[in-house]
Amino acid sequence: MTQSTEQLKDEISRHYAAQLAQAESCCDEGIYPVEVLSRMPEGVVSFGCGNPVALASMRPGERVLDLGSGAGLDCFLAARQVGPEGSVVGVDFTPDMIERATANARKLHLANVSFRRGDIEALPFEDASFDVVMSNCVVNLAPDKDAVFREAFRVLAPGGRVMVSDILLTRSATEAEMADFALLSGCISGSLPTDEYLGKLTAAGFTGVRVDTEHEPEAGTFWYSGAVSATKPA
Repeated sequence: MTQSTEQLKDEISRHYAAQLAQAESCCDEGIYPVEVLSRMPEGVVSFGCGNPVALASMRPGERVLDLGSGAGLDCFLAARQVGPEGSVVGVDFTPDMIERATANARKLHLANVSFRRGDIEALPFEDASFDVVMSNCVVNLAPDKDAVFREAFRVLAPGGRVMVSDILLTRSATEAEMADFALLSGCISGSLPTDEYLGKLTAAGFTGVRVDTEHEPEAGTFWYSGAVSATKPA
């Protein structure tokens, strides 16, 4: 039986809640400098495939939104860049993630970070609320990527930018690969070939759309980690 969109979202949410409970990161530990991770509370695990904070180069005073913020690692790094005059908001579909991230923010005494439960396909924020929208290996999990990019465009202020670290494909996933939950929840088969992925950002209204390869495809694979950036026209 084919799953509905909501059933799929719930199943993925439960999957990541289970990983969180076991304190299991699924990213390459080499993505973040050891000295950065050593300053984080024990409960700050990461499920990302890149480091969008380093790539986006936040400026003091900016307002940042993290799509699929998980346990909060990227939000905490961004908070240090934007400083006390800036702000960082993380949105995540999984209640356990929001609870953990909020607790981690308290441990780090970061008053300029907050977390809110929400669906990245229908963001609970006003138009033009942010200067930067970032995301780390989450858009590939969204069934409606067109909606994700439309919403990112809507909540960005004119001149705002988006920086997404994500898995991109060198070819389309087969039906069998799409039906494989391990590949889907592992951020692979739910993604798109590079041109199609970038095309959706362009269709949403973004300009300057580009991708830089963060990690080349390994032998025998059809995916790679890329840094996707774009700008909302001023």
